[in-house]
Amino acid sequence: MARKTTKAKPQPAKTQTAKTPDDIVDAALGLAAEQPWDEVRLTDIAARAGVSLSALRAAFDGKIAILAAFIRRIDQAVLDALDPELSDEPARERLFDVLMTRFDALMPYKEAVRSIAGSFERRPGDLIAMNPIAVRSMVWMLEAAGIDTSGRLGMVGAQGLAVAFGRTLRVWLKDDDPGMARTMVELDRRLTEGGRWMRRLEGLASFADAIDRVRRGRRRRRRRYDADPEPGEEYGGGI
Repeated sequence: MARKTTKAKPQPAKTQTAKTPDDIVDAALGLAAEQPWDEVRLTDIAARAGVSLSALRAAFDGKIAILAAFIRRIDQAVLDALDPELSDEPARERLFDVLMTRFDALMPYKEAVRSIAGSFERRPGDLIAMNPIAVRSMVWMLEAAGIDTSGRLGMVGAQGLAVAFGRTLRVWLKDDDPGMARTMVELDRRLTEGGRWMRRLEGLASFADAIDRVRRGRRRRRRRYDADPEPGEEYGGGI
């Protein structure tokens, strides 16, 4: 905020630092680390961030939007930390490294994440609202691992990865080992399961493609048959 001076009433100059959306996210996470997330009110977040409720409303639609901003923050931290030397590794190993990097990025917020995860268990509606945000985040993680998400199964894979990551997150919350050994074992298991399901889906998709090609071929043959004139039609078709 610009400094103002008034000649009529001289007073010490005051400087106020403008709050950014990141400050609000930090305030929300700080509260989540101290109490259950579902008990944190928007007024609490505004007070902790040092902003008016109106300013909070201008920055975010609500608590889900604040969590979406937090997820974007973690996404960006992972993308900034990409290791170019992993480009020669198999896709599964690249994805494993990307997701473990994500857990590294989440580590400073572990207590807040624990509170938020517990809230979702009590309020499944919030979990449903978060699903598209989580899936969008996993699209970025797949792309970070060099895995194409533009195909017809791309969003299916992102949804499956969101579920796999969420289940691994539960293990991570109980994993006190600095090396995250239990988390790595669980993530490896989930990725293995996910890979099997994706191969099955790809097989089913290929089978569906084959059936669709047969059907299209039959329709084309039927149209050609229907278009062929009956004997004598080419000469007028009458008696």
